[in-house]
Formats: sequence, C-alpha cells, structure tokens
Amino acid sequence: MIVVTNRIPIASGHEIDFEDRFRHRVHLVDQAPGFIRNEVHRPRPKKFDHETGTWRDDTDTQGYYEVKTWWRSFDDFVAWTESPAFAEAHRNRPPKEMFAGPNILEVHEIFLSTEHKEY
Repeated sequence: MIVVTNRIPIASGHEIDFEDRFRHRVHLVDQAPGFIRNEVHRPRPKKFDHETGTWRDDTDTQGYYEVKTWWRSFDDFVAWTESPAFAEAHRNRPPKEMFAGPNILEVHEIFLSTEHKEY
C-alpha cells in the first residue's frame, strides 16, 4: 500500500475557499481502481519550547495543507493520474493567488501500521 501526499501552501485569506473546493469536490477519485481513502489535513503550525515544556503557535512557519490518498499500489495511483476521470477532477483549476508557493508531492510505501481500536 502507498500513501500519496500533496503538500499545498495556501495564501493567507484563501483557506476557506480552498477547503470549500474539497467539500464540494466531484468524488471521482473515490471510484478509481485501487483507491482506498482520501484525507485533507488542515495545518496547525506549532513549536515546542524546550525551556518551558509547552507548545505555542509558530507564526514564522508557512503551514501546508496535506491532501493524502491511500492506494493499493503505485501502479493504481499512476493509472488514476492518466485517466480521463483525473483530468475531469482537475479541470477547474483554482486561481494562482490561492497558493503561497509551489506544492510538494510525496509518495510513501507503508511498511508498518498500527491502529488503536476501542472495544
């Protein structure tokens, strides 16, 4: 299994519009062969102060939204990116001013996973 993460810096003032794009997405990826799950993570930049042992907001760091998709295999992900459904899902591009810089695309293979289950 792999996880594909798109780290996206969103310009200040565009957070709600960015989130609304995902709330109202067309869900085409959900039907792609090999697709497992999608999550969108909102940034919360924090710093740990070792002297006081406390956390505080990190106003000096650009936070990144993370759009994560889980796939059965890398080939399944590639097939999605080459599909007409992918082109359709990405047809309506957001305005360039929504972004505070370039996105970063990362691919990771899961080699170990644990999950807490409450009974």
